[in-house]
Amino acid sequence: MAAKLKKGDKVVVLAGKDKGKEGEITRVMPKDGKAVVDGVNIAIRHTRQSAQSQGGRIPQAMPIDLSNLALLDKNGKPTRVGFKMDGDKKVRFAKTTGDVI
Repeated sequence: MAAKLKKGDKVVVLAGKDKGKEGEITRVMPKDGKAVVDGVNIAIRHTRQSAQSQGGRIPQAMPIDLSNLALLDKNGKPTRVGFKMDGDKKVRFAKTTGDVI
């Protein structure tokens, strides 16, 4: 099945401790059905000091299930995503407005 949400999409969280928060998808894991959204589902990771980083308690965005995310349309409202053929190309569109994403 084609991925309805892609890297760079603006999304809103529908369920969980971060419900209502908005952010941009930085990474999608289609096999796991999860995505990493910046500023959402933050966990503290204790890292050892290295040549690249000072170490310490580093906040890190953890993966969140795709079913708990909804795409934001151009009006800033959550919408579902559908697919349709636009000539020869398969395109994503917002179900609320019908606009191509």
